[in-house]
Amino acid sequence: MSTGKEDLDVEDEFAPAENDDTETPVEVAKTNLNKRRTIDNLLEERRLQRQLADFDFDL
Repeated sequence: MSTGKEDLDVEDEFAPAENDDTETPVEVAKTNLNKRRTIDNLLEERRLQRQLADFDFDL
């Protein structure tokens, strides 16, 4: 357990790592989201076309 009187080593010179790949995941996420939306739209269109085909117009 800590007694509260211990000296702690603190590193004051913290520099975050510069990384040029930080934008890559954002682009991949946007691309995946666009693909998912496209697939969802196609599936919705198919579902609606099936409903129209099954609809009884002779009410």
